Amino acid sequence: MRWLARWLDFVGRVGLFGMRVLADSLRPPFEFAALWHNLAEVGNQSLALIVVSGFALGAVMTLHTRSTLVQFGATAMIPAVQAVSFFVEIGPLVAGLLLAGRVGSGIGAVLANMRASEQIDAVESLSIDSFKLLVVPRVLACVISLPLLTLFMDFAGLLGGFLSEELTSHVAPGLYLSRAFDHLQFSNFIAPTLKTAVFGFIIGSVSAHFGYTTDKGAKGVGEAATNSVVVSSLLIIVADVLLIKCIYFLFPDTAL
Repeated sequence: MRWLARWLDFVGRVGLFGMRVLADSLRPPFEFAALWHNLAEVGNQSLALIVVSGFALGAVMTLHTRSTLVQFGATAMIPAVQAVSFFVEIGPLVAGLLLAGRVGSGIGAVLANMRASEQIDAVESLSIDSFKLLVVPRVLACVISLPLLTLFMDFAGLLGGFLSEELTSHVAPGLYLSRAFDHLQFSNFIAPTLKTAVFGFIIGSVSAHFGYTTDKGAKGVGEAATNSVVVSSLLIIVADVLLIKCIYFLFPDTAL
């Protein structure tokens, strides 16, 4: 039962940490300069990874989908299958996991290093709220950036799928896009994309918690980076299941 007590203690500490982030994000002063810097670091520097991954995944998915649908004479459905699968599930989930790996580890390691080298103590000695300056902008940057990065992954996946299909069947771009978006509705696009804001909050809060609260010195830097990726990835998967259920409840007639 000791492991259960430790797990419940961890959940409580992370929950309180996240609630503090929400409360402080609404309380002035607002650190717009720090937010802008973190948006560039989280969003702009992750764009290449997201686009390349989406393009490759889209091309591979089309090849596998074609080999299956050709047996049923349903190759015309390849664009629709590609679009629906990417916009509904693959794009949001893969983008979240990629960001957890790239950004989560960075947030955890940077904050843990600042704690170990007493930079956070130095900031607080100047009567500056280190939590609002160092934690809140990083979490907000993840919340804002991830839905936008998900859109780039979705359309990069469609582009990869189109090029793969064009090399095989020489389908026209207009026809491919028409078939791709024929079966997409509001709930298939908006809700799954917006749920990535929750993924971003999980990544930012969990990673910042491990880095900001570490007390193991230099050893804690590596542990914070590793734990940030592992825990945030697991929580994203769990949250994805719960959010899908919520989408089913809100859009029972159209959600896939």
